[in-house]
Amino acid sequence: MKDMFGMMKQVQAMQEKFATMQAEMEALDVEGRSGGGMVKITMTAKGQAKSVQIDESLLQASEKDILEDLITAAFNDGKSKGEALMQEKMGALTAGLPIPPGLKLF
Repeated sequence: MKDMFGMMKQVQAMQEKFATMQAEMEALDVEGRSGGGMVKITMTAKGQAKSVQIDESLLQASEKDILEDLITAAFNDGKSKGEALMQEKMGALTAGLPIPPGLKLF
């Protein structure tokens, strides 16, 4: 029973750290890029878009389809970077805890 109490304390401490980490992810920015940097999207690590920057050369009616694809690619790039950052933080947070492989905590 003593081991169970110790594990419960560890889980509670992890929950507190997890809440702190979630707040940090809201404050951390990542930048998604596409088209060699012609389209940039700044977002939080949790995926909240903050700004979009588009190179003026793409602002032509004939480039509409390309621009739409580049915006989508930049968003996905930023989202991937945010997810990687969260995975990194989560790995540090759960180090030493007996968590089953494949268990997703977020």
